Amino acid sequence: MLRTPIRAPEARRLRALAPLTPALAVVWLGACSSMQTDGPPRGYFNASNLADPVPVTEPVTPRGNQSPYTVLGNTYRLLPTAAGYRAEGVASWYGRKFHGRLTSNGERFDMYALTAAHRSLPIPCYARITNLDNGKQTLVRVNDRGPFHPNRMIDLSYAAAVKLGFADQGTARVRIEVVAPSAPVRNDLYLQAGAFTGADAANALRNQLASVVDHPVVIMPADGGDPYHRVQIGPLADNEELEALRALLGQNGVGSAVARRRPSTARVLP
Repeated sequence: MLRTPIRAPEARRLRALAPLTPALAVVWLGACSSMQTDGPPRGYFNASNLADPVPVTEPVTPRGNQSPYTVLGNTYRLLPTAAGYRAEGVASWYGRKFHGRLTSNGERFDMYALTAAHRSLPIPCYARITNLDNGKQTLVRVNDRGPFHPNRMIDLSYAAAVKLGFADQGTARVRIEVVAPSAPVRNDLYLQAGAFTGADAANALRNQLASVVDHPVVIMPADGGDPYHRVQIGPLADNEELEALRALLGQNGVGSAVARRRPSTARVLP
């Protein structure tokens, strides 16, 4: 179990706590003249069981995505898309000082969550961060703007810095790779083992197959537009699984099975 001590150098950063507006200079409440220092939580933080976020499709939020925007006299422009983004540079982290404050897109910053701030990526988006010094990786959800230090490329939450192994040193050389959400898993692929005008024959085949395959075997009953009772096996994950099942059926005397896509609204008999 990883237990990370709180002995970490103080990290300096600027944090956007007000919404960006296209007509006005950005109000950055974190950018106070005193440049207050940040730090880790008080106590120990266990990151050993902290799971990476799962990328999902999310709308780009109006808040936090105005382009161009100005901070401390410097103007920044957002990338038109996060797709395909890959870069290497220096990462820093932020923690206790900003915990619970608003991020640029209006969410609450949680130093124990795997999140990040970036100057030009549309938010929210997801990125894989690799520590180039030790090879450790984590996924983060980008939901904030920053860092505005000229030599920093991304600001990570304290939790992300712990997972990447640089919380004690403050900065690290990293690779940033945007990760697109996976395509939705389809669950409408079935293997049709037979079609019968009589319900008894369909039931007999279903009972036979139930003792052979591990997948559910169902019957699409005949209706006004379809006179056949169709015996189908599935749903199946992909064509590879379908072909393996087809081969198994062939070994058991069912050699005419065909692939079918079944509407989610179809009526079936279990």
